[in-house]
Amino acid sequence: MAKGIIHYEVGEQVDLFLLIKSATKGIASNGKPFLTLMLQDKSGDIEAKLWDVSPDDEERYAPECIVKVVGDIHNYRGKLQLRIRSIRPAHPGDAVRVDDFLETAPLAREEMKAKVMEYIFAMENPNIQRITRYLLKKYEKPFFEYPAATKNHHEFISGLAYHVVSMLELAAALVRLYPSLNKDLLYAGVILHDLGKVIELSGPVSAAYTLEGNLLGHISIMVSEISKAAEQLGIQGEEVVILQHLVLAHHGKAEWGSPKPPLVKEAEVLHYIDNLDAKMMMIDRALEKVKPGEFTERIFALDNRSFYKPAFLAVSTSEKAGKEK
Repeated sequence: MAKGIIHYEVGEQVDLFLLIKSATKGIASNGKPFLTLMLQDKSGDIEAKLWDVSPDDEERYAPECIVKVVGDIHNYRGKLQLRIRSIRPAHPGDAVRVDDFLETAPLAREEMKAKVMEYIFAMENPNIQRITRYLLKKYEKPFFEYPAATKNHHEFISGLAYHVVSMLELAAALVRLYPSLNKDLLYAGVILHDLGKVIELSGPVSAAYTLEGNLLGHISIMVSEISKAAEQLGIQGEEVVILQHLVLAHHGKAEWGSPKPPLVKEAEVLHYIDNLDAKMMMIDRALEKVKPGEFTERIFALDNRSFYKPAFLAVSTSEKAGKEK
């Protein structure tokens, strides 16, 4: 079985079928157009440049297109990049399908659905529970299919639900440690905070921003959805406003995209949980691409830092595995 694209090293030759995740047009210094392609398989993705493209090339090499690529891996400004030697669209006779290249969440959808429902049933406030159940049911299919983002974290099939499940388990641990936290508010905030992304993004494959996503954003979308759900269910009161505030404040600061800073304790904790889970995913995915004793590529969303993969941890892990045998 061929290894995943993220496991190739500098200097290695590549001869693979890959899926175009995104294609962005640019103009080179010589005035000629080029495409920046994000190419992916189940292991992850890698950037590649396609130079001197024609209008036909722009149509031919579009998102969700499977291509056969021959090239090599090189290091460009601290990041691995695939240098294309030749590229062509896949033919019907190649017997490859889009599903063969899609990275998916490590948990099955039914398992994630059961976990989310478990937390909803744990809610004691009927208004909070009813609003949360109503909105989850309304958007159930895309919620369990969509990624949590187009890049940076949980940008894979069912990534949104996996992000929420991870955050719910973090929330439950914090509720046990800090009993003064209201679990209903915190669990509802976790489930609803990014639910607007099913409208903000175009779909589970090669996700891009929709018109609503570009003009409104998932935060504004979900504040409106909570209001409509409460009206539909005949629910009035403070809970509705607090749920809206949790969504509004979950990015923490205005410069990070939050219309309001957290002004309720559970909103503050929601922001920390969201931030922690997203950053852990970014770091783990970057570390997966390097060997023990090496630094990762720079992670833009983490102040452009490179993270070191300690060599002694790999030795400890291998020794532990040997003892368990």
